[in-house]
Amino acid sequence: MYELKVITYFSAAHQLREFKGPCEDLHGHNYKVEVCVMTDTLDKAGIAIDFGKLKGHVAQITDRLDHAFLNDLEPFTHQNPSSENIARHVAEGLTGLLEDPAIRVRSVTIWESEHSCATYYLP
Repeated sequence: MYELKVITYFSAAHQLREFKGPCEDLHGHNYKVEVCVMTDTLDKAGIAIDFGKLKGHVAQITDRLDHAFLNDLEPFTHQNPSSENIARHVAEGLTGLLEDPAIRVRSVTIWESEHSCATYYLP
C-alpha cells in the first residue's frame, strides 16, 4: 500500500456558532491542509498519481475557501466552519474529483495553528 501526501495553505475568516468562547467572535486563521491519498497500484512509470495533479484537485476546493468568510459558503452556512468540518469538506470534495478509483482519500488534516489540528479519516 502506498500513501502520498500533499500540503497546501489558505487563509480565511470564520465564527463558530454556539461555541460560548472567544472563537464565537469573528477571527481568522492561516490554515495548513495536509491531504493523504492511498493506493496499492502504480502506473507503468511507477507513479500512483502525479503530485501536481493531486495538488490541482486540492486547489479546486481550497481556492474557494481562500480569503473568504467561511460562514457565507456552503456547507458552512448551516454547519460550523470548525477545523473538523473543514477537513471533512475537503476530503469529501476531493473524493469526487479523483478519476482513478484505485486512488482513495485516506485523510485530511486541517491545521488552524502551529499547535492545533483536526483530522478526518474517510470510512
